[in-house]
Amino acid sequence: MLEKLNKKALYQLNTTNEETLMEIKILADNENTLLKRREVHFQVEHKQTGNTPPRLEVRKALATALKLDSELIFIKKFKTRTGTNTAVGIANVYDSGEQAKLVEPEYIVKRNIPPEKPKEEEAKG
Repeated sequence: MLEKLNKKALYQLNTTNEETLMEIKILADNENTLLKRREVHFQVEHKQTGNTPPRLEVRKALATALKLDSELIFIKKFKTRTGTNTAVGIANVYDSGEQAKLVEPEYIVKRNIPPEKPKEEEAKG
């Protein structure tokens, strides 16, 4: 784990014909054996976009940087520092999805799943 500290990972994401570049830096990576998770403190530089990137995009970028499945990562806190293009956050990385659902509060789980699109009713027919 120590070799991963203070390494930068570049992640490129193509959304609606725009190229967004986020630079993720892992500030701390602590193992919590009691809750069977890793607590990762990270920093995101988003100079290209200007505004704070969505939580789901950061989750995917963090999964790529840590070489893990994005389903096991739950971003607990994510906030842009005032007047800068730098955001800091805390993410919990679990060994399994079942353990995450036992430990994480329901509102954190809801924040980290993509919104469901409303199903269109079959009125015709």
